Amino acid sequence: MNKPFIIAVDDDPSVLKVVDLDLRTRYGKQFRVFSLNSGTNALEYLKNLKEKNELVALFIIDQRMPQMTGVEFLSQARLMFPTAKRVLLTAYADTEAAMTAINDVGLDYYLMKPWSPPEEKLYPFLDDLLRDWLALIFPPGKRNFGEPTEHFP
Repeated sequence: MNKPFIIAVDDDPSVLKVVDLDLRTRYGKQFRVFSLNSGTNALEYLKNLKEKNELVALFIIDQRMPQMTGVEFLSQARLMFPTAKRVLLTAYADTEAAMTAINDVGLDYYLMKPWSPPEEKLYPFLDDLLRDWLALIFPPGKRNFGEPTEHFP
C-alpha cells in the first residue's frame, strides 16, 4: 500500500518552505508530504489523487490566500477526502475565521503563525490528529506502511 498524503498549501513561498520542511522532517517516513502554493492548484492535485484512490490523512492550509481562502479550500477538499484531518494556519487577525471554520468545514485544529519551535507548537497537535486518523482508517494490525502509530517520527 502507498503511504497516505499530507497536503500543505500556502501562497507565501518562505512559509511553505518551512511548513514543508517541518512536515517532512517529522512525518516523511510514514506519509508523502506534498506542498502547493494555491488552493486552486491543490484542488486539481486532489482530483488526481482521488482518481488514483490515494489517501489523504491531513490538510494544513493557510487561511489568507489570493483567489481562495483556506476555509473555501477545505470546504471543497473535504468532499473528496472526508476523513482527512483539517488544520488551518492563521494570523492573529484570522482567529474569527478559524472559529467559524470549526463548524463550517469540520476544522480539527487551527495554528497561529509562527509555530516555532515545532516540537512544542506544531508536532504535538499534528501527532494527535494523525494518530486519530490512522486509528480510524487502519484499525490495529491493518497497516502495512511506515512505522508504528505510537510515536512520530
